[in-house]
Amino acid sequence: MLIKSPKDFWSGAVFTAAGLFIGIYGVTHYAYGSALRMGPGYFPTWLGSITAILGLIVFVRSFVLDGPPVPKINWRPILFIIIGCVLYGYILKPAGLMIATVVLTAVSALGGHEFKWKEVAWLSLFMAFLSWVIFVWGLNLPFPMWPEFAQ
Repeated sequence: MLIKSPKDFWSGAVFTAAGLFIGIYGVTHYAYGSALRMGPGYFPTWLGSITAILGLIVFVRSFVLDGPPVPKINWRPILFIIIGCVLYGYILKPAGLMIATVVLTAVSALGGHEFKWKEVAWLSLFMAFLSWVIFVWGLNLPFPMWPEFAQ
């Protein structure tokens, strides 16, 4: 068989594999329940099954329809976003929500093709304010807002 659309081939393969893993894990590690009385494994099993079916459709389409090749992966944005998320997780408790959100936004922005300090500073402040509004004020989650020495 000749692969006519490498992009669809690989995305279909990844979605099918992820869907199968999630579906099988959900049904083997959690109680499934029924449609009227759903257990904790009900939703992941159905979500994984639907994802696997859609992935299989895209996978099969890759042998029938012509499509573009897989583009070169740009690792810079992926790397900086992962670094930003890991830093956020590590500094949230000692530095507080505001500083952690500013760091996350600034480090993630370094991965972009354009980086302007003024825009990143305003975006970071807006995201920190929005995080406070949603999580602390709106949902009453007990996040530390600032480092302990600043409170």
